[in-house]
Formats: sequence, C-alpha cells, structure tokens
Amino acid sequence: MSPRRAVSGGRIDRLRTIRFTFDGKSYTGHAGDTLASALLANGVTLFGRSFKYHRPRGVLTAGVEEPNALVTVLSGSVREPNIPATMLEIYDGLMAESQNRFPSLEYDVRAVNQLGGKLLGAGFYYKTFMGPVIGPLKGTRFWMFCEHFIRRAAGLGRAGMEKDPSRYERMNAFCDVLVVGAGPTGLMAARAAADQGARVVLADLDAMPGGSANWSDETIDGMAAADWAAETVRELKALENVRVLPRTTVWGYYDSNTLAALERVADHKLAPAKGEPRHRHWTIRANAVVLATGALERPLVFPGNDRPGVMLAGAAERYANQYGVMPGRKLAIFTNNDSAYRAALALKKAGGEIVAIIDMRDDVSDAAQEIAGKVGGMHLTGHAVIGTEGGKRLGGIKAQRFDARTGALSGDPRNIPADCLLMSGGWSPTIHLASQAGLNPVWSDDLQAFLPPQATQNWVGAGGFNGSFATAAALAEGYAAGLKATGAPAVDADLPSVDEDGLDPRPAPVLEVRSKGKAFVDHQHDVTADDVRLAHQEGFVSVEHLKRYTTLGMATDQGKNSNVPGLAIMADALGKQIPEVGTTRFRPPFAPVSVGSLAAERYGEIKPDRLTPMHDWHVENGAAMYGAGLWHRPMIYGLPGETVEQAYIRETKTVREGVGLVDVSTLGKIAVQGPDAAEFLDRVYTNMFSTLPVAKARYGLMLREDGLALDDGTTWRLGQHDFLMTTTTANAGKVMQHLEYLLDVVWPELKVHLTSVTDQWAGAAIAGPKSREVLAACVTGTKVDNQALPFMGIVHGEIDGAPVMICRLSFSGELAYEVYCGAGHGAHVWEVLMKAGKPFGIVPYGLEALGTMRIEKGHVTGAEIDGRTTARDLHLDWMLSKKKPFIGSVMMDREGLVAEGRLQLVGIVPLDNRPVNGGAHIVEELHEDSPRDSIGHVTAMCYSPTLGKYIALALVKDGKARRGTRAFVSDPLRKRFGQVEIVTHHFYDPEGSRMHG
Repeated sequence: MSPRRAVSGGRIDRLRTIRFTFDGKSYTGHAGDTLASALLANGVTLFGRSFKYHRPRGVLTAGVEEPNALVTVLSGSVREPNIPATMLEIYDGLMAESQNRFPSLEYDVRAVNQLGGKLLGAGFYYKTFMGPVIGPLKGTRFWMFCEHFIRRAAGLGRAGMEKDPSRYERMNAFCDVLVVGAGPTGLMAARAAADQGARVVLADLDAMPGGSANWSDETIDGMAAADWAAETVRELKALENVRVLPRTTVWGYYDSNTLAALERVADHKLAPAKGEPRHRHWTIRANAVVLATGALERPLVFPGNDRPGVMLAGAAERYANQYGVMPGRKLAIFTNNDSAYRAALALKKAGGEIVAIIDMRDDVSDAAQEIAGKVGGMHLTGHAVIGTEGGKRLGGIKAQRFDARTGALSGDPRNIPADCLLMSGGWSPTIHLASQAGLNPVWSDDLQAFLPPQATQNWVGAGGFNGSFATAAALAEGYAAGLKATGAPAVDADLPSVDEDGLDPRPAPVLEVRSKGKAFVDHQHDVTADDVRLAHQEGFVSVEHLKRYTTLGMATDQGKNSNVPGLAIMADALGKQIPEVGTTRFRPPFAPVSVGSLAAERYGEIKPDRLTPMHDWHVENGAAMYGAGLWHRPMIYGLPGETVEQAYIRETKTVREGVGLVDVSTLGKIAVQGPDAAEFLDRVYTNMFSTLPVAKARYGLMLREDGLALDDGTTWRLGQHDFLMTTTTANAGKVMQHLEYLLDVVWPELKVHLTSVTDQWAGAAIAGPKSREVLAACVTGTKVDNQALPFMGIVHGEIDGAPVMICRLSFSGELAYEVYCGAGHGAHVWEVLMKAGKPFGIVPYGLEALGTMRIEKGHVTGAEIDGRTTARDLHLDWMLSKKKPFIGSVMMDREGLVAEGRLQLVGIVPLDNRPVNGGAHIVEELHEDSPRDSIGHVTAMCYSPTLGKYIALALVKDGKARRGTRAFVSDPLRKRFGQVEIVTHHFYDPEGSRMHG
C-alpha cells in the first residue's frame, strides 16, 4: 500500500497496478489514477519549480486549471512539455519528468533567484535591461548583452526536436444540441434533449464522465452520486441519438454556434492501437449549446500560500473520494465559505486527521458548525492563515484573528502543526466559452464571482456555470436547459432526489491576508500581491495593462486560479469595486491544444499540387521546378554545370535576341459575362473598359476600397457582353472573391455572371524579335502580321488542329504573344510551338528569366503591389480615369495617400556591381554597427544581361525626386552594405518600341 493511499474508497481499480517513472524514479499506481494522484499516493509533494523565482511547488488543483504540477512526457526521443500532472492518466511505461529545474527538482541552483527579492518584481525586464552597458561594452544595450542568458533561463518545459510519430485526425460533427460538461447538470441536460429526439453530443474533459458526482459524498436517487452518474452515462451511450465524448475538451466557441474540441484518444496509453490517432480534433456545429461547465475553486492570497502541501480544498476532496488518496495526514483547512467543510468531512472519512478549520468569517452556517464538530480539531472562526512554515514541504501554519470586513489582523498568532493546508476562496463559474461567444461577464456580489454574460448565440447555461452550486438545483437547471435547447416547453419532470448537506458555498468578500512574506496571486508566474499593488503605483490602472505588466493570468492556466484574486487586490488599490475594474476577456483556447491536432492530416507537403498541362514536358526537359502559390512552375531550364544565375542570364539573352517560350497557364482567368459586364468592369478597374472594342485587350488596375492597389492584369473583350479577365497567379483567388462580393453585396442589380476558368485554359507566351516568325510558321486560319494582329489585338486560329486564341501583349518588353488553348491541348500546342521555333533558336524560359525581363522593363508584380502602395506610388496614375468613379476612387485622394514622403517605385543600381537581396533597406547614411533610418527597401533584384550589371527595383520615400542621387543599401542580417544609385524604374526600352514593333 502506498504511504498515502486510503485503505478503501475511490473510483480507481485497485486490482490493476500501473508502473511508471517520474524523474527517473519508479513508482506504482492504479488504473484510473492521474500522475498527480499516483505521486501524492506515493508521498510525493514536490512537483515542480516556479517560473521566475524557482520556488518549490506542489500540486494545487486536481484538474485542467493546474498551474504548478506541469511535467514533460517522454516517448522515446519525443518530448511533450507542460502537461498538467492532474490531467495525465498513468499507464504502464509512462515516463515523465519535472520541469524548470537544474540539476534536479530537489536541488535547483536557479532557486538563488529568490534572493533577488524586489529586483525581480513586476516589470523588472523593462526597468533592468533598457539602459546601456557601462565599461568595456559601453554603448551596447544591456538587453543585448543579457539576452542569450535570459532566453536560456526562460520558459518552462523544453520542447523536443524530433519528429512526432503520432497520428492525428480531424472530425466534423453536426448536432441539434451540444452539451459541454458531463457532471450531474450536463447529464440531466443531455437526457432531457435526448428524450425529445434531438441529436445530442455530450463532451467532457475528464476520462470518467460524471464531474463532481465522481468525488461527491452525496446520494442521488438513493445511490452514491458516482454510481448514479455512471448509470446515467451508460443509458445515454445506449441511445442512437447520443454521442458521448469523454476526454474531450471543448476549447473554443466561434460564430454560428461552431465550437472546437480536442479529444485525447490515446494519451492514456503507451502507444495508440493500430490505426488509432493520438488526438482527434472536432469541429462541432450545433443548433443549440448547453454550457454545463461547472465552476473552479479559487485559492486564497496569504503569505506562504505557494508552499508544497498547500492545495485547494475541493482538489483534496477529489483526491480522497475519486482516487482514495490522502494529500496529507495532519490537515488544516483555511476557507471563506462552507464548501471546504465538505472536503474536511471527506478527508476525515478517508482516514485523515483534521487539526484545524480556520474560517475568515465570524458567523458560519449551522451545517458547517455541525461538520466542524464531527471532524474534530480546532475551529477558528474570524481567523486567517498568516503564514506557512517548512522548507520544500509544509511543516506548519500560523493563524491569527482576522476582520473579514477590513482585513485587519489582531491578537497573537497561533502555530499549528500540519503537513497539508487546504484552502478555499470561493468558486468562479467556468464561463470561458460563453465569454468567447459574446459579451463581458457580469459580477455577482452575492457569489463574489463573475457570472456568464447575456447570450448572443444560441446557448443556455445551467448549474455551477450559472452559480447554482446545490446539486438539486443544478439537476433541475440542467433538465430545463436540455428542454430549452430543443425548443420544447418546460415541464415538471420527475427529477432525481438528492440528499443535500445544507452547506452554503457563497464566500465572504475576496480579501488578501496581508502579513510578512510573499503572498502569491499567480502561482506559475510568481506574481505576488505586492506586484499587483506596484503596478497600480506605477500607473497601470487598466486591467489589460495590469495583466501585461505583471504577467498575471498569462501562465498556462490563463488566469483560471488568479483572475478574481488579482482583480480584488487591484480594486482595493484603486478604491473601487471589482466590477468597476472589469476583467480581461477570455479567449480560446480554454486549455492547451496540440499543434498536431490542429494540423491533423495536413502536414508535410500538404498543399495540393497544381500542375499546368505542360508540367511533364518541363520536367522531362530539365526544368528546375518551384512553388508559385499552389502551382509548380519552371524556375530555369539549366544546362549541365550551370548555376541558376547563369541559366536565367542565358535564357534572358536568347529571348531578347531571338525567341523564347514561357508557360503562363497559371495566370488567373475569370470569365465576366452578361449585359452589364462592361459596366461592371468600369466600376472595378481604374480605367475604362466599356469603350474597349471587341477582339482587343487592355491593361487594367484594380484598387481596394481604401484606395490602395489590389491587382493588375489584362482583360480581353471576346464579345459584346463577354470578357476574359486575367489576374496575377498569386491573387487569382483574392480577385475572384473580391468580384463576387461586389456583385452579391454592393451591386446585386448588375446582370453579370463570373466563372473561374483558370484551369480550363492553357497558356504559353512566346516572346522575342523572332516570335512573329515562329507563330506564322505554325498558326493556320489567321494571319499574325502587324496589320492582322496589332498590339493588344486578339485573333482566333489553329495550331496543328488545336483551336487557339492569340493576344499580342508583352510582359517581357519584347514583341510577344500569349497563345491560349483548351487545357487538353496545352501540351500538344506547346510542343508544336517549340518545334516551329527550333530553326529560330527558340528556348523555353522560366520564372527567373521572366522576372529579370520584367525588372529591366520596370513592370510591377506582387512584390510592389504589396497592399501598401497606390497607383501613384507605382507611377500608374495615368490609369486613373477622370471620367468615371471606380472602386477606391473616393479614398485614393485622402491626405495620407497623397502626402510627401510616401514610398515610390524606383530603380536601384549597386555601384559595386554586387547583388542585393529583396527586403534590404535603403538608407541615406550607412551605420553598419547600428542600422537605422530606413528610407525604403528593395523589392526585386537580378543581373541584367541586357545592361551588363546588377539592378533592382525598390520602394523609396519620395523616390521620383531622388532619381540621379545616391544612397546606401543596408542588409545587416546578410552583412551586405554598399552604395547605390537611384534611377528610373524603366531600365530598358522605356518608349516601348520593341514590343510595338
């Protein structure tokens, strides 16, 4: 028998012994134990070290809110840190280790931080590391000097570097009613909804549904509460319209009654069964939600409240009743409400000795008085614990007379020997999901707690979630909530009978016990009551600022324990009431979620492979492919021994001097059709399209509603009411979404139909002085001379029997044509064009050569249309029509978009003729040791074979006015510095004579 395992009782299977290790030492427990309960049963009280001071910490809670007992689970070479020992079910072969200590948990050298005292108080990072270093490193920021050491000390658990071998799944569920929480309240709600024929999902974060019934001494319908809960769960599981999800945490509440949940399928096993995932992520869409999430007990704030052996009274009750574990032999109780008396009775029945019950209140209920008489020991009302004694384990406590109205202490302190102190500061309804779904919570003076806000989505709460802590009332609320969720009328149901104990869980006002020593509010992050008051003294009067300055509530428990005590101390410092101070909003996730479950099957090369019809030809002919959005596109067609730069220089020169062919099938293509198509395009583009003749194309620019550039491309008029719009590859989806929104919401009266036809057309651009000769050699059914096919003209013909549509336009700056055909003909047309061009020395070219030619020409792409630039910034103001309004025309002239100092497109020439990198800064004065004062950045760079030097495009403040001046490139990450000349962005053929020839 383990030293602290009760002789009988609990919901564990005492016939099954489980062997596991903690910090390399072997222990045993029983099936149904958590790591926390098993270690407590073995007499372990030291579980971890705190974040800042490395103070010894024991287990504080018995659930998901645990801030102290965080462990790393080892599985071969895989490490998973920050798992609450209170939620980790033990299994044969489990290996866990403590965290945030060196060299061992018992002897942690970083505990020396405790000597730092006030130096390490709230805001010490901001105060300590902002100044300069003096001495040999004078001029260096102190933070930069200390950063390496601080980052090594920061954090809690250490993440592993090995690949996670586990499998994860995603699931979608649709139901009429989702019940969150399977305590007595949730079970009644699920039963009521199921009785109405509703499809019900019942989710509970514990392994054993039943919630508080599993550790309550109450009887329901003449049975032990745990037996009643187990029987009810069996009945629900037998129903076809009910799905019960144990070990499932509903962690997020989103719009349209969509909730996210994590099911821990195999965390209680050494390895998942064949085909079984470790975690399953659920996206649940429910018509209605019942929130039966109960409440969380709060700690009290007094000096020494973090010593191992100090825990919540409700947690101790759970360890005794559910796990048959005694957290100590000589137990003291410190409370401001009646619920701790129930814990005292449970621990007395399990064999513990209650040495004292210390109650802040002068007057306690008759039921509490009766229990105090039964359990024995001192019963000190109107008293408070003012300190604890012992080293890494509790040895005793000090109690003193306490005025619960003013917080004043009086009289002489008493020394009380105890190896475990159980505290209860009241209960906070678990309203996190409701807060995520809607409004701010509402403060209750009666319960000294925040209650759920008014519902803005279709949910209803019940039980402890609503502040109803009496079991009979919670059962009735649960049943009524289940009916309400289905839309059924309320009825007088035959509810289970409950043997109530008459205890009143309403607490005295939340007060800090102020005495000598550190009193902790946030146990994990070592935030003390003094830190909260210091934040107030230094001007941080907003609750949001308090949180960030002190890190209160930013630990892994996200303030589940510390929120209300911290607000109470801040309210006292401000001279206000807690509701006046307010509270930070609860945000998802409610509890940590594994990254694997969020990704699930979407890992590795997860994006779909979008391949053009010519993809196989590219690969067979030596193309080096890379991703462009979702597409695979040729980068270069390298010859043996060529570098990327040598290859694109060769391809670019060949196109400029002869002819080349590039695959442009990936361009976004949208069919815009209908009687109002021309009018629609006039409103969407900055320039006019209603005047465009049939069989002609025009370059167009779109703005966003805020006046910034969205996308550019050409649109072809194929008929009176039939247009083909092309977009950039990257923005195809964004533009389609934008256009659909405009038609659906802004202009629903327009008779226009949009169809994405990107995948229906294959496209090849043939460019160079000899491109017309190549086309003439293989196109039939039409002429391609200058008269038949002028610049921006469109003709239809055939290439070796395949119907094609040809538009004369150029992205390269050369005489060029885009040849479109049905996707099924794409590879054939490409091969015919290559064959026809062979006598002319044709080469296929990739994106690197295409990019080089566009930089030489000064054309813009997504690197310049980056969501921050205007048409004027890009020298495209000639496209802004003065004859019509268009999307963005109202906002494009606002002050900030026409002010001096905006980034404008320019050309850059490095004077040392060395490459520069995209993203490198442009500066007026070079300070290599301390880069500063950026006036812009490089957007694209290449070696120009046409000009014989490296060139780049950049966005620079007042760039147009800076042409002909010099500046510097500053790229400290890549150690690239040098002088550059700022020139026009048109490096090559600015008049356009070559493409119009």
